[in-house]
Amino acid sequence: MDDREPAGEIVLVVDDSPETLGFLTTAMEQAGVTVLVATSGEAALNIVDKISPDVILMDAVMPGLDGFETCRRLKGHTTAAHIPVIFMTGLTQTEHVVHALDSGGVDYLTKPINLEELRARMRVHLVNARRAQSTRLALDAAGRHLLALSAAGNILWSTPQTSRLLEAPEAGPDAPEAIVQAAAQWMAAHAGTPPLGKSLDIPVSGTRRFELVCLGQIGQDEFLFRLLSKGEDRQDEVLRRHFALTHRESEVLMWVARGKTNRDIAEILDLSPRTVTKHLEQVYVKLGVENRASAAVKAVSALAAM
Repeated sequence: MDDREPAGEIVLVVDDSPETLGFLTTAMEQAGVTVLVATSGEAALNIVDKISPDVILMDAVMPGLDGFETCRRLKGHTTAAHIPVIFMTGLTQTEHVVHALDSGGVDYLTKPINLEELRARMRVHLVNARRAQSTRLALDAAGRHLLALSAAGNILWSTPQTSRLLEAPEAGPDAPEAIVQAAAQWMAAHAGTPPLGKSLDIPVSGTRRFELVCLGQIGQDEFLFRLLSKGEDRQDEVLRRHFALTHRESEVLMWVARGKTNRDIAEILDLSPRTVTKHLEQVYVKLGVENRASAAVKAVSALAAM
């Protein structure tokens, strides 16, 4: 995309009007945009399950699943939450504009659509979405346990490391829901703006507790948090005392006992695989063993005696 046209992008147009679909498809394709078409909210959700467009133009009023509810469902999926949704409708009352923004839309255009205005707004939101996506990719590459929440406490996106942490059996099946509920209450208590550097302790049904640490606001209605796992403290302390280990050595040993590879442990603890190997070498010396299998057996035996 250059400074004048949103060319080369994939745009999903969602509208039950054949006239509007034809008009927008022709105009967009002439500008070099690849256009996907959905005539209902359900069809739009099915398309986004398979293809990730760069922007979505959403009709607000449609039979069945309207544009507002379709947008809410899209924003509930981490893979689609970053896609900017621009609403198109003939409704101009303030409550409809507010409804569109509350459902996750980034902008609002009234029909009949002015193409120059539409292109200008698409250009702005595509640039913003690219910047946000670049930030997420950088965070993913850094291997951090990070996630972004809206002011309402909803999870907008998370790094792969965070997803694995929440999906681990020890976290329990309701860990994501528990975090959303606790975060929503916390955000509400601070008028939608959590205090920078402060943390929230969140118990879940598994053997873990989680702690959210606010790192700051990174976008409109988008707050960045670090997720810490706090639920393994007791086992970690047992191993540390029993074998006279350092805190980090006991963490590494605990995950070895759970069958994790060095690479897995590195991702869980935010370490490099080389650092995990170094810690494990010290663990072998302190336990008087020569390999990870023997170390795991000793760790399991110590934990069984808790």
